[in-house]
Amino acid sequence: MERNDATMPLVAIFCAAIMWILLLWMFNGETTPKPVAVDPAMTASIEKDYPVLGKKVFEQGDPATGAIACQGCHGAQGQGGAGPKLAGAENILKDPVLVHTILVKGKGNMPSFEGKLTDQEIYAVSNYVLHSWGNTIEKPLTPEMVAAGQSKVDPEILKNRSRFVPEDLKLPQIWLATFIMVLLTYGLIGLYSVWAEGVELHPGIHKVRATPLAMLGITTTMALTVLFSVLFVRQMNIDYQGWAAKTPVTPNVTAEGLYAAMIVLMLAASLALYKKFFMDGEVLVEDASGEFPW
Repeated sequence: MERNDATMPLVAIFCAAIMWILLLWMFNGETTPKPVAVDPAMTASIEKDYPVLGKKVFEQGDPATGAIACQGCHGAQGQGGAGPKLAGAENILKDPVLVHTILVKGKGNMPSFEGKLTDQEIYAVSNYVLHSWGNTIEKPLTPEMVAAGQSKVDPEILKNRSRFVPEDLKLPQIWLATFIMVLLTYGLIGLYSVWAEGVELHPGIHKVRATPLAMLGITTTMALTVLFSVLFVRQMNIDYQGWAAKTPVTPNVTAEGLYAAMIVLMLAASLALYKKFFMDGEVLVEDASGEFPW
């Protein structure tokens, strides 16, 4: 039986790629920082504002606009509580712009203070945090530094700075992401089916014989499965010890996820090679009109 629709999986993957580009464009619109207005007068007043105004905002917030006091979550001495510890926080000392960005955009459980605090108050409380409880930076945080920081960002800092997290996904993005997964799943199954069984299906038992290249492939994928399994267990053990340490170390979730994904991919590749080159196949055709779309 001729499989005249063998190109359909490629069409599905092509459509998924187009939707992926559209999805990335939508994400970029969410995460692109707004241009920073540089006011020389504000820059000149920042150094004298933050010890008094910044301290007041940190301790009292602004009840008139609903801006809550920072110390309620971060502690009166920046020791942390419901919110992260600010005293001696290396991430904000390494990238002071991060404080301003989180105050404006919010992050996780912390709300955005844009519209609830004036620019003057935001810079004042940012600098209060950056110059209190042993924290210190070379120069006070200014609009010029924030503007420059938008184009010069360490990749690791950018991961922390972005507020675009799963709970912020909107309906169009959820729909696109779901449809992309459906198309990719359909396309990959179709391509695998054509690769494993050929363009033409002939009823009966298909005898297969392994080639040296196939033997090398399945041996390699199985060896890589073992390797990534060892790396995964090792990383889990490191992260568990770090989490249980006196000074907890954040688990390396990225490495854990990478190793787990590679284990799944290598197992899938091994099974695919086994199906193609080591296992006899049986094809049954009950009705020439009853075809799967792939």
